[in-house]
Amino acid sequence: MPKTTGPRFVADALRGYGVTHVFFVPQMLLDTLTAMEGMGIRRVMTHGEKAAAYMADGYARASGKPGVCMAQHVGGSNLAAGLKDAYLACSPVIAITGGPAPLARHRHAYQELEDFTQFEHTTKFNVHVDHIARLPDMLRQAFREATTGAPGPVHLQIGGHHAELVMTEADLDLLVEGQFQQVPPFRPAADDSQVTEAVRLLDAAERPVIVAGGGVAWSGAQAEVAALAEKLQIPVATSLNAKGAILDTHPLSVGVVGTYSRACANRTVGESDLVFYIGSHTGGQVTARWQVPRPGKPVIHLDIDARELGRNYPTRVGLLGDARTVLRQMLGAAGAGGAAKRAPWLAQVRGFIEEWRASVADNCNSDAVPMRPERVCRELSRALPANAVLVSDTGHSGIWTGAMVDFTRPGQRLIRCAGSLGWGFPGALGVKCALPDTPVVCFAGDGGFYYHLAELETAVRYGINLVVVVNNNSALNQEIPHFDKAYGGDPDERGREMWGFTQVNFAKVAESLGCAGMRVEKPAEFAPALEKALAMKRPVVIDTVTDHRAFSPKTWTGAI
Repeated sequence: MPKTTGPRFVADALRGYGVTHVFFVPQMLLDTLTAMEGMGIRRVMTHGEKAAAYMADGYARASGKPGVCMAQHVGGSNLAAGLKDAYLACSPVIAITGGPAPLARHRHAYQELEDFTQFEHTTKFNVHVDHIARLPDMLRQAFREATTGAPGPVHLQIGGHHAELVMTEADLDLLVEGQFQQVPPFRPAADDSQVTEAVRLLDAAERPVIVAGGGVAWSGAQAEVAALAEKLQIPVATSLNAKGAILDTHPLSVGVVGTYSRACANRTVGESDLVFYIGSHTGGQVTARWQVPRPGKPVIHLDIDARELGRNYPTRVGLLGDARTVLRQMLGAAGAGGAAKRAPWLAQVRGFIEEWRASVADNCNSDAVPMRPERVCRELSRALPANAVLVSDTGHSGIWTGAMVDFTRPGQRLIRCAGSLGWGFPGALGVKCALPDTPVVCFAGDGGFYYHLAELETAVRYGINLVVVVNNNSALNQEIPHFDKAYGGDPDERGREMWGFTQVNFAKVAESLGCAGMRVEKPAEFAPALEKALAMKRPVVIDTVTDHRAFSPKTWTGAI
């Protein structure tokens, strides 16, 4: 075996696995970072460990390849917290941190505190690397764990504050398992008899619906979802993670279902007689806390992770396999015999869609100032180019983009925060690193944008040329109704200190950090501003001033 140093081995291994970016806060494996010189790996130094984790996460979701982030031991807790969103979104992130040195434990070593267990709940694989001889197999296992089955984050803790334990020479054999460079490394097929039964049930149903989940995006099964829906004439709802799997202009598309949803999608799922979940955890958000559909609804469930089949809804058929592979099996087994009888159902679903669009039309067309976010989303839908990636934060940002933005051009898709407010902007930086030639637009409220505002400087420093749309209402306005209720009215005066911010011009903030800045106060100004921003080929912030009392509609659950 060749003799090399631990840090050099890590650099060679990452290059071998096709890693193009590493997101980090120094100091961690400094000799690894310097060894990457000339390897084609971009070293992106961030202003915080959570931002590094979020960028690696965004990179992974956009590329399908593991994103890599690193932090010295003192920053490990921040990195662990930053992996929560990757874990919730099943995103393959590899986190490498330092850890307590054996001779320093229990001696009040500077900056040291045992944080290993903090990674237990935000990773699917959490291990110590206690000897340089374990680097080869632990790095290989990290890539295997991150990409196989339901993908997810992993953590390697290397002894020593800066990983000093491996800063020595050893005989290390570099073996790269190329199939684990990308999700999915395996595409298992489902049992043929179960495929036949699933197709039979779908064909027999009068009011079936497909719910496409995040597994469709990881598998690259968007075309197969549309093909099966068209062949069997079944409407398609999506989770937020799969928005873009079918264009909103497709006649079978009903939109995002669940909590951050369109009422027409929830009504379609609620009124159906059979739900076919594809690559979905059937968790609380996509089901409006298990109210859409109601318990007892007949379900077919396709997932690559056997643990998810029947977790929340007992299944008529559980299909274990890769989404694209199994859908191709189903397409081969399906006829079109039962499709004609679903004409009444499709007419009813079209009625749901028309009713929903009528219900939001006033806000979507509003010329009010401050602006309605629904109108901003209408303008965003019209100006967003083909193949663009829209990245959204959580809360109202997730609701507005998930429900109100229409994807009408090929290749458009949403990558959304899985629940950690503030993820949107650094996550979008990671997306742009993975897709440098693709238009990337981040949609974040001012509350979320504040979290990692300093990363504007990072965008400038590395030329990460995305566009950030700040829904600026000078508030955490999703919280306002709760404080209104708590105070029994008096909407602004008494509760403002608990949800309001001072009025800030983020265009000027952006300019002070080296970005381009624009401020939009009228609806007609937005689309031209976005088109100009996308053409500038530099980081741009569009400060979009909206009404702080613009709230999302109540989620439709069918409850009286």
